[in-house]
This record gives sequence, C-alpha cells and structure tokens, in this order.
Amino acid sequence: MRNLLLPFLLPAFAALVLLALMGAPAAVITAALVTLGGLVLVIIGNRDSVQRQLQALARKTRGRVEGLPAAPVSEEDRLDEVASLEGAIDSLHARLEARNAQLTQEARTLTAVLDGMIEGIWITDAEGTVVRHNDALREMLQPGNGGIAGQRPLALIRNEELNEAVRRACREGASSRLELTQEGLFPRTLAVRVTPLGKDLPGSAAVFHDITELRRLEKVRKDFVANVSHELRTPITAIRGYAETLQGGALTDPAVAPKMVEIIHRQSERLSELVEDLLELSRLESREVKLKIASVSLALAASRAAETVKPKAAGKDIHLELQVPPDLAAQGDERAVEQVLLNLLDNAVKYTPAGGRVELSGTREDGRCVVRVKDTGVGIEPRHLSRIFERFYRVDKGRSRDMGGTGLGLSIVKHLVGAMEGEVRVESQPNVGSTFVIFLPVASPEAASR
Repeated sequence: MRNLLLPFLLPAFAALVLLALMGAPAAVITAALVTLGGLVLVIIGNRDSVQRQLQALARKTRGRVEGLPAAPVSEEDRLDEVASLEGAIDSLHARLEARNAQLTQEARTLTAVLDGMIEGIWITDAEGTVVRHNDALREMLQPGNGGIAGQRPLALIRNEELNEAVRRACREGASSRLELTQEGLFPRTLAVRVTPLGKDLPGSAAVFHDITELRRLEKVRKDFVANVSHELRTPITAIRGYAETLQGGALTDPAVAPKMVEIIHRQSERLSELVEDLLELSRLESREVKLKIASVSLALAASRAAETVKPKAAGKDIHLELQVPPDLAAQGDERAVEQVLLNLLDNAVKYTPAGGRVELSGTREDGRCVVRVKDTGVGIEPRHLSRIFERFYRVDKGRSRDMGGTGLGLSIVKHLVGAMEGEVRVESQPNVGSTFVIFLPVASPEAASR
C-alpha cells in the first residue's frame, strides 16, 4: 500500500506546502485537501480491485496448470492492464497446450515405430544404464520380472565386450560392432551395433539383430557343400582311377578289364543318381515342382513301386508283401506318392539282411490315409531318429555308401509328403527293424469319382 500511495502523495503534499507559503486563501487549500483525499480513496479502491482481479487470475492460472476447469473472472471494475495480462496468459497457455499435444503425438509415434521393429533397441544414459527399450528387445533377452529399464548392460547380457562397447560409446563417443551368443534353453546369436547418441545428447544406443537363423543357414550351406563335394569325389575318384589303370595297359587284360569297366559303369550310375537327387531336392526346396493334386489309388501306387524293387528284393531273398485296400485313395500327386513309396521300399530292401521281410500296408485312421513300410532290417538307434530326414545324414556312413545310397532319399520323401500336406514319421529299434509311417489326406468324394 505504501509503495502505491507515496508516488501520488509526495507531489500533492509539496503543492500544499507551496500554496501555504505563498499565502493562498484557505478555501483553495481546503479544496486541494479535499481533492487529495478523494485521490487517496480512489487509489485505495483501485488497489483493492486490482488485488481481487490478480488473485482471481492466479487461481485461474493454477487451475489450468492442474488441469481443473477455469473459474470465470468478474468483469466488475476490471482494469485494462489486468485484462491484457490475462489475455497474454491465455495465449501462452494455448501455445503450451498445442506444443504439449504435438510432443505427446511425436512420443506416441516414436514408441509405435520402435515397438514395430524386429530389431531390438535400447537407449542408455551417460552412465550406461538402460533408460528405454522396445518390445523386440524384451522378446530377445527375456529379462523376467526384473525388466530391462534401469539395468546395466552386464546385468542383462553377461558379455564383457558389449559392456565395454557401451562404456566407450558413452564416454568416448566411439561406435562398435560385435556378435555375441546367448546360451540357455533357446540359444541366440545377436549382431549388435553400439553408437553414441550424438551431438549434445549424453548416453548411447544399441541395435540388436537376431541372426540365429542366418548363422544356422550358413552352417547348413557349408555342410551341404562339404557333403556334396565328398559324395561326388568318391565316384569320380573311382572312375578316374580305374580309367587310368585301363589306359596304363589293363585294357588288354581279358581277366581284369571287364571288371574295371563294370566298376566304372556302376560308379557312373551312382554319380548320375546323386546328381538327379540333388536336382530333384533343389526343385522341391525352391517350390519349382508343381504337384497335380488329385485322387491317388494307394494300392496302384504301391504296386508300381514294388515292381521296381522286386528284382533287388529277389536277389537278397527278401519277402516283399503288399496289404493295401483297393479302395483306399489319398489326396495327392500320383507321381510324388509313387516316388515316396519307391524310396521307402528301396531303403527297406537295402538295409534288410538276406532272408528278411518287407511289408507295405495301408489303412484309414482318424480321417487320414496311413501307409506303413515295415522291415526286419538293421534298425536305427534312437539318437539318430530326429535327424534321419536331413540331407546327407547317414546312420552308418561306410555301410550306406557301400550300398549305393546318395543320402538324399529320405529328405526327398519328407519334402514330397510335406508338399502334399502330409506327414512322415519313423519308428525303429536296432537289430529289430524300422517302420516308416506316411500320413496323407483322404481323397474327397468328388475327386475319387473322377
């Protein structure tokens, strides 16, 4: 109050003193005093009005900050200066609300983008503590109840190289690339790029790429190349060796030359079979083979496959028996079904000792056609059963090559059956025999009638 009145009262008192010294009439001095008193009353009244309006404006501003509805400010004795101040505050509040809405939308967009990525991402502060991450990283690391935010890299992934990369990114601004392997129930191989946030932002960012499948495929490719090279080398070496022997003079030896020519012919056939199987498997895996799905008589397909292997079975005195109902029809490709049964029968005869037995039976179970190829052969140990359909996988490598197998027959069977929406399984006991079971869809009545 004092600060408000003094600027007005001091000049007025000075004027009164000056009038008194100059001998002004009492009426003039009285009029001046009355005017001065009225001025003081007006100032006091305006001061109370300003104070009320400022208090109301303060309440309104606090309500907006707290998100409460704004209380109306009385227009009574409203000063233009206060109204102007209120307008400035309203304008500032509107701008802040618009900016806050924009920032909220940008944050939601950024979160949606990060969570939509297949790569895992985390962001750390200047000390290397994770402050933000996306959903993909949570799926990769499986942190449990502890979560990821607020953790240090070494607590999430026990890898000192990654921890050191984060430290250098935060303190030295250095970027790093590394590859690490997570052990456990579901092992993963991760390619990680760690970079500083840049500019004046403290901390670092790390992007995790799951390359587990890529590394597995690379291993499969390397193993495939190695296996193909080995399988090709064996017959090629034999053909070259015997051909050189014949060129060296054995061609004129009537006792030796025919045997060597027969070996060269047999090895060339084996080489041809291997190339054909490789091409067939390549076409199946690249889906270049177009199957003609229709009703297939399993009895007819089994009979045709058996006719092909009968000479080999007869040469080993193996009894070959077919038990397939003539009306059993599957939904599949006729050529593919016949090739599947031929490969299974050929394997059964190949690995069954002389005097053994091979049976092919067919039935309908649970709405599917089921074909079983059972032999009394050498059998398969349990540790091999899960890999028996892999390319070039052999239970007994030496015996398989001696018997002329390419190592691709069962893999072709699996791909063909899968292409016909079927399933193949194996049951076996060492020195007792093996049973390969094929499940195929039953032919629809419309297809069977055609």
